[in-house]
Amino acid sequence: MKFFIPLLLAVLLTSCTTIPKPETFFQLTPSSSKYKALQSRVIETSKDKELLSASAAVLQDLGFQIEESVIDAGMLRAVKERSAREYSQEMGRFFIFLVGLFAQTSIIIPVDLHQQVAATLIIYPEENSTSRFNVRIMFYRKLWKGEGSSGNQSIPPGTQTMEMINEPEIYRQFFAKLSKSVFLEIHQI
Repeated sequence: MKFFIPLLLAVLLTSCTTIPKPETFFQLTPSSSKYKALQSRVIETSKDKELLSASAAVLQDLGFQIEESVIDAGMLRAVKERSAREYSQEMGRFFIFLVGLFAQTSIIIPVDLHQQVAATLIIYPEENSTSRFNVRIMFYRKLWKGEGSSGNQSIPPGTQTMEMINEPEIYRQFFAKLSKSVFLEIHQI
């Protein structure tokens, strides 16, 4: 019993997300259209190659490295590596460890250690127009967790999760910089 209560507490504190069922992976949610609007803009230019070049420059300015580029398809994929350590997770880990000490068992919950932030950008012409292009970018990240333990049972490091980044400010920042970059690219300033 002294082992069960701290373990239950650790599981409750670390299981804030639910795992979707496979049949729901490709289902549109009510927020799907909101996210698509957040991720998309129409940009007026007659030079699609310059638009793709300007997009690559903005991503590089934001610290991304271009990993894949298909110019004829109007697609870019870029990534950047970052630490994922957060103060709140470290404090939660310490709190659970203290609770485990009072229960005379060792509990160390895994925390996020490393993340890879990725961006996928697609440019395609608007229907019946030669000077308007749709630009859609999606930001997401992969997280790797560190090791943990519960009593004598070890939780191995390296557990990986992936999540979409849906913070409006990130998309606003990207499109604001892209507008400036497109202007500079087209006018060769």
